[in-house]
Amino acid sequence: MQVNLEQDARRVALAIRDAGGRALCVGGFVRDRLLNHPSSDLDLEVFGIPEGQLRALLTTLGRVEPVGQAFPVYKLGHLDVALPRRESKSGRGHKGFIVEGDPSMPFEEAARRRDFTINAIGWDPLLDEYLDPFDGRADLARRLLRVVDPVTFGDDSLRVLRALQFAARFELTIDPATANICRDIPLDDLPAERIWGEFEKLLLKAHRPSIGFALARDLGVVEQILPEMVPLYDCPQDAEWHPEGNVWTHTLMVIDEARTRNDDLDRARLATVMLGAVCHDLGKPATTAMIDGRVRSPNHEAEGVAPATRMLDRLNVHTLDGFDLRAQVLGLVAEHLRPSAFYKQKDTVKDGAFRRLAQKVDMELLVRFARADCHGRAGIFDCSAMDWFIERARSLGVEHKPPAPILMGRHLLALGVAPGPRMGEILRAVYELQLDGVVTTLDEARARANKLTL
Repeated sequence: MQVNLEQDARRVALAIRDAGGRALCVGGFVRDRLLNHPSSDLDLEVFGIPEGQLRALLTTLGRVEPVGQAFPVYKLGHLDVALPRRESKSGRGHKGFIVEGDPSMPFEEAARRRDFTINAIGWDPLLDEYLDPFDGRADLARRLLRVVDPVTFGDDSLRVLRALQFAARFELTIDPATANICRDIPLDDLPAERIWGEFEKLLLKAHRPSIGFALARDLGVVEQILPEMVPLYDCPQDAEWHPEGNVWTHTLMVIDEARTRNDDLDRARLATVMLGAVCHDLGKPATTAMIDGRVRSPNHEAEGVAPATRMLDRLNVHTLDGFDLRAQVLGLVAEHLRPSAFYKQKDTVKDGAFRRLAQKVDMELLVRFARADCHGRAGIFDCSAMDWFIERARSLGVEHKPPAPILMGRHLLALGVAPGPRMGEILRAVYELQLDGVVTTLDEARARANKLTL
């Protein structure tokens, strides 16, 4: 993809040059190219070509799709092509900008609107030449995150959250002056969708998301965006099971473990496990107490559901790519100790317990999270319970969902049961028997239903 993008960029740049202009690759693609990271999209800024002429020229190269009204960006395959632009603040929020394109603008002025120096580098695909007016390549080399323009940086408060995910994804240290600027920027004008967009990148694209969460605490972002996590800072844990210290430290370790161990998951399921890692111990501060000389947090799993729900509400997280992310995250929070608990009772735990648990949470995702939770501590612990648990779930065919009901409404209609509340009661009662393994065939289900209708 990287090579094809560069080839496409050269093809457009040649056409722009022949028309008397210059096309430069800008933004994240250039940063990623310098870091030898793959890219799936590329932004081109076109200098020296008026807007009306630019669209006509691009249509000779392929199908062009204009995006945006106040300031058009032309999509040409995986390329986004636009004029350099200047932005002036007209009000609060991400829409409070007046945007004006200017093909005669010098590159340095165009790059000044960028957030961080590592994103303010241009690359000429024809000359293989970098334009770097703010020393972004040197910042990349020393792994430093630094603002381009301290005066205008705060015009878009989302940049504070972008700092978190960039710091984590590229393992950067934030410049002290940049950190101070971020601390002074209120985030109350950000819509939930934009907040979640940046946190999703932090959770899914960084190998060590904990870097971003640690920075979020340092910059005061946790208090503004994720207040449910603040009580974790100083919440103690039993030293025998958690030698790493407080719940905040443990949570960050679990977040990194969850990311490292689940690279094979699709976007929605990885996001589920990662949010489960963020939320899993939110119930500990309310339940932690000294009991019989030990720090205990009884029933913290159930108590964590309410704060996790509030966090998901604030982020407006529901489904992702058609997957019920919210329900599964809350299932992970409520049931995250269940694999270990079942393992401790492995000689007596019934198949029905597994089938019923599968009604509440995807068992494979539960095990994936539980492994991260087990390993996300200082010291070495036996985490083999998770292997036993998932093998048992798979043997029952419930690793992703509970068994489908054998008895259906149409079967009861054939038996003469009228639609209504009683039909629902019978279906539920027979299904409970199915979960227990008492009913295994349709004939057995019909027989049980007959007894219930007498």
